[in-house]
Order: sequence, then structure tokens, then C-alpha cells
Amino acid sequence: MGSDLRVGDIMTKEVIVIPFEKSILDVAKLMKKHAIGSVIVVEDTEGKRAKGIITERDIVDKILAKGKDPYQVPIKDIMSAPLRVVKPDTTIEDAAKAMKENKIKRLPVVNDNNELIGILSENDIMKIFPMVVDLIEEKAAIS
Repeated sequence: MGSDLRVGDIMTKEVIVIPFEKSILDVAKLMKKHAIGSVIVVEDTEGKRAKGIITERDIVDKILAKGKDPYQVPIKDIMSAPLRVVKPDTTIEDAAKAMKENKIKRLPVVNDNNELIGILSENDIMKIFPMVVDLIEEKAAIS
């Protein structure tokens, strides 16, 4: 993309998290309440140490499609871990490449202490796409 935009510029800062000890039902309720498709699993109620992610697809593929009882499956058994994360100073281009290479749609953002400070999604990147196209056109006109 070639812009100076960084992950920290466009990430979502309010990340919905859930502690390890909660249930899949709790995860589903959080997703519905906040109209989101994923929840970050954290090791404690402070929510600073991200350990995994649970997506709607995880619930469907790893529980429902396999005929498992969602009330009996612990979060740790279906979350995707370890997490792929980025720092806020990562370029949008590098973050997008990481998403593509790892076939993921979301990247938790952590600070230098590995504390969760945000999340970057494909949708966040798509929101800025028109601006990136404008930048490319401006550079082409200058050259």
C-alpha cells in the first residue's frame, strides 16, 4: 500500500474479552450483545494477557458440527492459540500480508509488554481502502 498508516492508527481499541473460566454460552452471549464475530480469550479478568481467540466459525466447526454439547466444552478446547499478534507501529501493509499468509481475519494488537491494547480486522483495513486508493493515485500523478 505504501502509506505511512500504522496499525495503531486504525485498530479498534475497545476489545471484547472473556476469561478462560467462562463458558461457550458466555462467549455466544458476548458476541450477540456486541454484534461481533470473535472474542479474545484472556488469562484473567483484567484482560491484559491475550491467550487465544474464539470466532463464530470455531463454535460452528468445533462444537456444533461435531455434535458436541456447547455447555460442556471448555473455552480452552476450542479457542485458536497461540495468537498471531501485531504491535501498533506495524504498517497496515505488513499487517494485511500477515493476515493473508496466515489465513486470518483479525490480529490482536499488543504493546511492548505483550498487553492487549486493540484488535485489527479486515473490516478496519477495508474502511481505509478508499483513502489508500487516493494516495496511490496522487503518487501516480506526481511521478
